[in-house]
Amino acid sequence: MAFALRNQDGGSDAAPMADMNVTPLVDVMLVLLIVFMVAAPLMAVGVPVDLPKVQAKQLNDQKPPIAVSIDAEGNFFIDQKAVAADSLFDELNSASENDKERRIHVRGDKNAIYGKVIEAMGKINGAGFTKVALVSEAPNAPTPAAARPAQVR
Repeated sequence: MAFALRNQDGGSDAAPMADMNVTPLVDVMLVLLIVFMVAAPLMAVGVPVDLPKVQAKQLNDQKPPIAVSIDAEGNFFIDQKAVAADSLFDELNSASENDKERRIHVRGDKNAIYGKVIEAMGKINGAGFTKVALVSEAPNAPTPAAARPAQVR
């Protein structure tokens, strides 16, 4: 703690200062933070071992998600293939090979009618799929031409 001393003549011009100086505390905490930030990745490494090589298949066989897209006119697409609204249920089952745990990404055009996006999500839920996600873009991110569904007439 910091404090003030009295004058030589015995009188006091000001009350004793009882404020704590926190600058050294902040300095020590910042040094500790830097030490832990540098040391933390080094602690996560285990003992180096030479792993054997095997001819086994991966345990988590993750299939890519199925993309259901709705364009500005309200047309439905599964991946790049245009589908009718009433056959969306059957097309999803065939695209997923009846795997109800398959991930579905719903991509709605920003100018699409809200009801069409909800209709697509309702049909996906009605088909029994539980892993459904809405896809959006980060601000100022350009849309790649390959990600846009092809127009089928």
